[in-house]
Amino acid sequence: MNKCVFLDRDGVLNEDRTDYVYRVEDMIIPDGVAEGLQMLKQAGYMLIVITNQAGIAKGLYTREDVMRCHNHLQQQCGNVIDDIYYCPHHPDYTTRSLLRKPDSLMLEKAIAKYNIDTKNSWMFGDALRDMQAGRRVGVRTVRITPHVAGPHEADGHATDLLGASRLVLNQA
Repeated sequence: MNKCVFLDRDGVLNEDRTDYVYRVEDMIIPDGVAEGLQMLKQAGYMLIVITNQAGIAKGLYTREDVMRCHNHLQQQCGNVIDDIYYCPHHPDYTTRSLLRKPDSLMLEKAIAKYNIDTKNSWMFGDALRDMQAGRRVGVRTVRITPHVAGPHEADGHATDLLGASRLVLNQA
């Protein structure tokens, strides 16, 4: 069985915006992201992106735009990401989907496809919905937010992906 770190995209792998990140030129990858991903990969973790992309349902961008941004992220981080799962749905624009976090179907599909050991796997996210999706499948969670104060409803907290990576590797 494989161990894995599931990764939300916006706010974890790239800077989040008030609107949507769907153009490569708007994708800002914070310092430490590539280093953190490479540390996890060297420790034997699979790396799988799990992201809601409601802008597709809203007609703001396309699936191809999502993959262009993903390919850019891969290039900037040394091609260490194993796969990406994204939900193109939004309940106000399409039918309700179990793919959309906080539901867990994207994670469930990845777990089945890659024979992932949930007891030794993690979900990194910046939102409560990421923590909820991770908990639904039995992985531990790290909430990545810029501020340490306050409840995080997660197994751990970090201010950035590099810190989250260190937290996981220190517990391994």
